[in-house]
Amino acid sequence: MPRLRMAVIGVGHLGKEHARILASFSDVELVGVADVNMEQARAVAARCQTQAYSDFRRLIPLVDAVTIAVPTTLHRDVAVEFLRRGIACMIEKPLAATLEEADELVDLARHSGAVLQVGHIERFNPVVLELEKHRFQPKFIEAHRLGTFTGRSLDIGVVMDLMIHDLDLVIHMVGSPVQSLQAVGVSLFGRHEDMAHVRLTFGDGCLANLSASRASPRPSRRMKIFAPEGYVSIDFQQRRAAFVQPTQSVRRLREIMTTRGCDPINVIHLKDGLYGRFLQVREVDLQAVDQLTLELGDFVRCVATGARPKVTGEQGRDVIALASRILDHIRRHAWEGSACGPVGPVQIPAPLGSFFDEFPPAEDLAA
Repeated sequence: MPRLRMAVIGVGHLGKEHARILASFSDVELVGVADVNMEQARAVAARCQTQAYSDFRRLIPLVDAVTIAVPTTLHRDVAVEFLRRGIACMIEKPLAATLEEADELVDLARHSGAVLQVGHIERFNPVVLELEKHRFQPKFIEAHRLGTFTGRSLDIGVVMDLMIHDLDLVIHMVGSPVQSLQAVGVSLFGRHEDMAHVRLTFGDGCLANLSASRASPRPSRRMKIFAPEGYVSIDFQQRRAAFVQPTQSVRRLREIMTTRGCDPINVIHLKDGLYGRFLQVREVDLQAVDQLTLELGDFVRCVATGARPKVTGEQGRDVIALASRILDHIRRHAWEGSACGPVGPVQIPAPLGSFFDEFPPAEDLAA
């Protein structure tokens, strides 16, 4: 069987890793990489033993599939050139900058028959793959996705940049429509929100609190899931998870303590045997697995066989629809309870004082 002819469009921070991994696949011929920064394109091409291009359109007649890792605001303009010709695309998250652009890409892929996969990489995180092996009913989810300031992705805000990972996971896990939401966000560096929080209420009664920041002193990507079946704590960054499940003993003890009250003897039994006798704990550590390799391998398999991607264009579109609702709430949030006062992520209230003795003098950033 001939190798799949592929290219990477945009070989910056993440795209260069796409190129490296695709060049290592025995069933892929990496025919080229493209980037407006020709120096970067040549450097990546040299490492991957392929050709460099400054204009991605020159690759159109040469490929069967591409991965697209350009800035989000350019996703639509690049992807349409391939999708309208039936060329498969794996587009880094988010699928597009707006819901209208996402709808256009999904429709193009549907009409041309091209495979369209979205790079929601946490779906390939080994702890998420482990979680998918179990049946459970999420009823409360708490997620914190905190990143340090990198200077990248400033064409979008933190909702589309970081929170969208957890939005995708929550939609996937809960499987019920969002009934209502409350959201707030604040801008630190420009016109987009850099810190955001949202509370989601789903039709099946599940509640989810999600926070995201790209101004944290330390990175952290964690999620906690509470369900009737038990409790799961996930560290996406370390690829570790702890599963906690009540035993039949604790369920019986709960019934006794509910009907008879907190008998001191029962409290002692619970205290002495909480973990092990009453709560089963299983920890998984899957650091050795590389999720980008799994994600690109899934894309190659789907293009070669016609299988359905793990993250389809339609699913990528649905996440953007929810993100757009959240951003609308953030932009309309009245900080002082009235539209007459500061509204949205940029117009925050003036400070009443300082946490320290005084505010330091402003630096001249233009110098």
